[in-house]
Amino acid sequence: MANKALIVGINDYADCPLNGCVKDAESMAKMLARNADGSKNFDVATLLNISKRAELRNAIRKLFETGEGDVALFYFSGHGCVAGHDGYIVTPDCEEGDEGISLAEILKSANMANAQYKNRVIILDCCNAGRICECLPNSSDAPNIASGVTLLAACGPAEYAQETNLGGDFTSLVVYGLAGAAADICGVVTPSSIYACVDRFFGAWQQRPVFATNVKARVALRRTEPPIAPEILRRIGEYFRSEDHYHLDPSYEFTNDPNEKHEYVKPYADQAHVKILKDLQKMERVGLVVPCGQEHMYFATMKSMGCKLTAAGRYVRDLAINDRL
Repeated sequence: MANKALIVGINDYADCPLNGCVKDAESMAKMLARNADGSKNFDVATLLNISKRAELRNAIRKLFETGEGDVALFYFSGHGCVAGHDGYIVTPDCEEGDEGISLAEILKSANMANAQYKNRVIILDCCNAGRICECLPNSSDAPNIASGVTLLAACGPAEYAQETNLGGDFTSLVVYGLAGAAADICGVVTPSSIYACVDRFFGAWQQRPVFATNVKARVALRRTEPPIAPEILRRIGEYFRSEDHYHLDPSYEFTNDPNEKHEYVKPYADQAHVKILKDLQKMERVGLVVPCGQEHMYFATMKSMGCKLTAAGRYVRDLAINDRL
């Protein structure tokens, strides 16, 4: 079952045109369509400069109400506004008293799509986008955000979403996150990791992104090239199963070999040990282990001192032991 995404970008507003929304939508569509290894990710439908609210409303309904899969994602870049107590995404045919499609309506569609899609994600890059996290689209006894729904908004309910360099500040950061800046040690990008990436960039005097979710499991939006091969990562549970320290000696250093023209010491390089050290060095590069008492793994090896797990390494070790990698 495929993931499905509806990507919308609107620049062409008669009274107040925008510059970067189409570009943002195109960047999001390209990033979501494929994982970093080229494998299929989302089936993407892209609507650029759509002019009629009825057409957009029908597209949103089709996203959430038809088909089935793991993730249905809606992204919008364009104008947003507040009228009365409601927030709206705005289409070019807006008029006073009929501003566009209400955020409550969009959230309601996502809430009700739990039978078709296990996870529904809404990403809004528009002014007042955070209003969606405050609306109550259902009856008083129903949840605001249903199980499986995640909301990611560019700014607070009464804030403006900024554009610079012909693109939205928020979307540019989301794209960075999807490209790998928000990936975990396994290369997986999730809505929460994107929010952490975006939130850290904005200061206290800038727009404040908003995040809300009601999920029971990790939602993978994209898979990037992991910083360390999964098969090597899983070996951390083997190397450090009984303790946090791994003893090393010169037999782990591949250059400590009589065939190499430099000073070498006993015990000489052992190929099985060399393979382990190369794994440990890769783990060191991503912050999972550190050499004991030395700045570099080479000296910790040649002086028979070893290496030890970091806090992150202990966490990943426990994941590996419990078959969670």
